Amino acid sequence: MGNTLTIHARAKINWTLDIVGCRADGYHLMDMLMQPISLHDTLTLCEADSLTLTCEGNGAPAEARSNLVWRAAKALQAATGCAHGVDMRLIKRVPVGSGLGGGSADAAAALHGLNRLWGTGLSQERLEKIGLEIGADVPFCLRGGLCRVQGIGEKLLPQGEGPVWPLVVVQPCDGLSTVEIFRRWQAREKPPVRTDETLRALLSHELSLLPGRPGNSLEAVSAALRPEIGEAEEALRALDAVCAQMSGSGSAVYGVFAEAGQAELAASALSQRWPKTFACATVNTPFEYDQL
Repeated sequence: MGNTLTIHARAKINWTLDIVGCRADGYHLMDMLMQPISLHDTLTLCEADSLTLTCEGNGAPAEARSNLVWRAAKALQAATGCAHGVDMRLIKRVPVGSGLGGGSADAAAALHGLNRLWGTGLSQERLEKIGLEIGADVPFCLRGGLCRVQGIGEKLLPQGEGPVWPLVVVQPCDGLSTVEIFRRWQAREKPPVRTDETLRALLSHELSLLPGRPGNSLEAVSAALRPEIGEAEEALRALDAVCAQMSGSGSAVYGVFAEAGQAELAASALSQRWPKTFACATVNTPFEYDQL
């Protein structure tokens, strides 16, 4: 057996999501605060003669080549001329279609891990440029930390270490299509987004300063299609979440708690109604390697 790397690819949450414009090509311009969370998928890379991918777990695609991990491996080969193979095994835990960036995190882990395994020596900046061609959230998922993300995902403004707070993440309904949500979005549906206020609270690490609803411009559209989103938020607040909000374009919501014990109890209660409920926490590193 060749060299092997095992990487835990961490999901993310949007503390805020603001739509601030639209490019001539139709892509929306964003202003977001994002941070990784401990909920993760696991990607194992083993040197091999050819390129293979197997997927299992929550929402794993039947066709491996439709996975962003496969696209990331092929993109790295194309960018470097590397002809090495790898056997890739992906275990999915992050819900699909949730707005938690699971697929982007997987692609980021593949780029970072294969750059290391194959010895292709690309810089962080180059990896992020390749990642942007795969998905808008991939550059952030390579970077991690508390980050203000602008443009279509290519402009990363690191804000340093974010707070480590207990979370409960719930996907109360089927996944949503990001393309469909953006298509339905209209400026009149945009709620207030408290980006600067939220950033100050996060940098101070003072949970009491965090707005109860920091703001997500897509939430009204997504919640209209999936009323369970609003129901899950209210359930989190009823269980003493300090803040509860949808992540990305949905359909997952998260609640922030003062104590890990509170989060565990809330997750246990909510999982009776919504099986895709996870107690986790905010973190700062986008992935973690198993030590061999």
